[in-house]
Amino acid sequence: MKRSTRHSRYGIVPPYILSSIANHGTAEQRMRALKTLQHQQQQHIHPAPDTYEQAETHVKADKSDKEDHTILARQAKRTICDVQHTSRLPGKIVRKEGQDSNSDIAVNEAYGGLGWAFKLYKQKFNRNSIDNKGLALKASIHYNQDYDNAFWDDVGKCVVFGDGDGDYFNRFTIALEVIGHELTHGVTGNEANLDYNDQPGALNESISDVFGSLVKQFSLNQSSEEADWLIGKGLFTSKVQGEALRSMKAPGTAYDDPVLGKDPQPATMDDYVDTTDDNGGVHINSGIPNHAFYLVASTLGGYAWEKAGLIWYKTLTDPDLETSANFSDFAQLTIKQAKALYGARSPEKQAVRQAWEAVKVLGATTTHSHEGQAAD
Repeated sequence: MKRSTRHSRYGIVPPYILSSIANHGTAEQRMRALKTLQHQQQQHIHPAPDTYEQAETHVKADKSDKEDHTILARQAKRTICDVQHTSRLPGKIVRKEGQDSNSDIAVNEAYGGLGWAFKLYKQKFNRNSIDNKGLALKASIHYNQDYDNAFWDDVGKCVVFGDGDGDYFNRFTIALEVIGHELTHGVTGNEANLDYNDQPGALNESISDVFGSLVKQFSLNQSSEEADWLIGKGLFTSKVQGEALRSMKAPGTAYDDPVLGKDPQPATMDDYVDTTDDNGGVHINSGIPNHAFYLVASTLGGYAWEKAGLIWYKTLTDPDLETSANFSDFAQLTIKQAKALYGARSPEKQAVRQAWEAVKVLGATTTHSHEGQAAD
């Protein structure tokens, strides 16, 4: 049985951004940033288990629903709760599966986002929800006050969204890839259960970025060429000099702001960041495997979920993927899966190998992992 370093909260906003706001912002901005950091580190306060069971109750679709919602309701089981600016989860139920849209835009964005994530996993990877057993999908909105983050709550199996401070951050339901990102933490926890530190933790974050981006691309019917490959587009207000939290296409270029700082993500192992902060740089170094996936998808072209995404999904669900896997371990498994899916001499396998070589995970001289090992 796989063992892993347990972690209960997986936030989309890296702590280094919040720390930069605390160091360079006004007194009020500092207070909000520190509050978000503090809440991110605290243990959740959960209600009795029967409240969760109530939240997971599946109700039939109303006849007034649109056809696509009715079809989805036969499969997904979504519940949206309103925390009402407290930190007590999951909150008051405000929309269940099949019910009509709500006057609260955050409710509808969360509901729709859960639906798109479910549809991508179901239709393209034949996965039935987070646990592959039809687990109900839950989201809690309006978490705390001026909360600058969204996270996967591994205890309550729920995605939680803050409203942002309105100063630097908008509401966190605004970005579909954020919803897909956080749900994928649940998928990873049910499959590889990757340790949330150092390279395994960076892989954990990267996998969430990959499938979060695929959820958005799937919803827009975008090819890899048409996609923006940004994570968290729309989260920043117009006050911020930046377009997103991260860029898979060009790590290190997503933002450059006097208060938030400059995007520190590396694109290759040449700039790998050795740090004890952020659980060993899980949000920083995720740029390396992120960029590898982008290179595979852009090389193969077409819809990224069809080939690159399938290879990554098969790797995530591969029993050989250990909880302590480093970048090289993961890279070699993606090559293995590309070979199994498309053949030893296939363009797909070649594209995967070349991508990992381009980011210098394979064939690079480094002490961070086993990059020098050959992969079949």
